[in-house]
Amino acid sequence: MTQSPFRISKAVIPAAGLGTRFLPATKATPKEMLPVVDKPAIQYVVEEAVGAGLTDVLMVTGRNKRPLEDHFDRNYELEEALLKKGDQDRLAKVQQSSDLATMHYVRQGDPRGLGHAVLCAAPHVGDQPFAVLLGDDLIDPRDPLLSRMVEVQEREGGSVIALMEVEPAQIGLYGCAAVEATVDSDVVKVTNLVEKPEPGEAPSNYAIIGRYVLDPAVFAILRETEPGRGGEIQLTDALQKLAMDEKVGGPVHGVVFKGRRYDTGDRGDYLRAIVRLACEREDLGPEFRAWLRSYVTEEM
Repeated sequence: MTQSPFRISKAVIPAAGLGTRFLPATKATPKEMLPVVDKPAIQYVVEEAVGAGLTDVLMVTGRNKRPLEDHFDRNYELEEALLKKGDQDRLAKVQQSSDLATMHYVRQGDPRGLGHAVLCAAPHVGDQPFAVLLGDDLIDPRDPLLSRMVEVQEREGGSVIALMEVEPAQIGLYGCAAVEATVDSDVVKVTNLVEKPEPGEAPSNYAIIGRYVLDPAVFAILRETEPGRGGEIQLTDALQKLAMDEKVGGPVHGVVFKGRRYDTGDRGDYLRAIVRLACEREDLGPEFRAWLRSYVTEEM
């Protein structure tokens, strides 16, 4: 066990993707700004980072991503208009996004994969452990996955990835981990990683989902990592090297997540996420659930 000497405070959110699965909606609007009920998807991710104690957030962006910066900036004209109307409720919602965290931005340039996006964060992160949160995965705030991952990293050192059990037929859609049990029922030691294994070749049904807490040693490995599947620099390839040689940057552990996760990167799952979250809202849920029951009954 190698306890980390650093208190993790920095989060990196890759947000340079083109969002082609949501065209034409994402032709001029970043996919991260698509609303999930009444907040853009990216705000849920930043709120999750802040909830885990990470107050310094770096977004790795690309072209046409300026709306992300605008959303987390002040809008004095809108705030003044709401103030004059006495609309304190909406004013508070507008100001919330700009007060969440200290926000930073860097351009990825060429879209060369998740590993390259993480590498773009190296000058900002420095020599401290840091978290990476992918915007397509929304984790319900009632299930504090990231907080648990930070706790494990600070206790064990090295890197920590989020894992979720999936059906064997689905594992080829994910990075997959070979694991060993530990004394904690929700924590495993990762011994190997495979990016999107072929059917029948997966070492387990533990899929990597979009949360990582990484040792800064990953940067040196990413600089030497050749493009892999899809011609992109894969973060999984770098993590595999860390898992197989602890001397490089400490062990790799996985936190097995069994909570509520909403995938907003797929159109069907995006719609289901909106329905689930709307149903659970105190202000929208009762009326919306009643309408939904009626609608489903009529359609059947």
